[in-house]
Amino acid sequence: MEKSNFAKLCELSEGKGNYSAFLYDCDGTLADNMHHHTETYIEVAKTYNLTIDSEIIYELAGWPILEVVLEINKRYQSAINPEEFKARKAEIYMERYIETIKPVVHVVNHLKEHSGRKCIAVVSGGDRRAIEKTLLVLGIFDMVDVLVCSGDTVLGKPYPDPFLKAAELLNVAPQNCLVFEDGEPGVTAAKAAGMKWIRVDTLECG
Repeated sequence: MEKSNFAKLCELSEGKGNYSAFLYDCDGTLADNMHHHTETYIEVAKTYNLTIDSEIIYELAGWPILEVVLEINKRYQSAINPEEFKARKAEIYMERYIETIKPVVHVVNHLKEHSGRKCIAVVSGGDRRAIEKTLLVLGIFDMVDVLVCSGDTVLGKPYPDPFLKAAELLNVAPQNCLVFEDGEPGVTAAKAAGMKWIRVDTLECG
């Protein structure tokens, strides 16, 4: 019988070494909500008479929203105000989507399985209010020891700063942290932080 994704993820995380802390991304990793984020980016962009390719959102998964908007401006030669865009996006996402968020089951179960046995952090490029609500909807808010969100470090993913901040707050050395991600920017950040990582969508690791 083929192993479940949960069993594979547990096997990978145990086979990577005896880590003290597990650091999870949120959107797309714990929460199956990237399609909702993509829809809100596209919808808000249209209010500026701009049609964007959905692939840019997946490509930049994990980036802080302000940085995503700056990159959109760069690629589309637009002049959208990042703070204004961020506020509009947050309003739509919170009102329309956040209560309906579903888990990425094998990852949420992995976190639950290791809660109390490992230090747990969630490291996200999203806003704290949205991430806290997401964790509440998923039923895992109280299992998270440390939460690092957009604005908690000067630089976000793909820079290592958010993961290094989480390790500092947990009082765990970076090499004793294992990162769980679904996007290339997050993997790049983990590598730069000197941390091993697992892609939860492909079950690749490094």
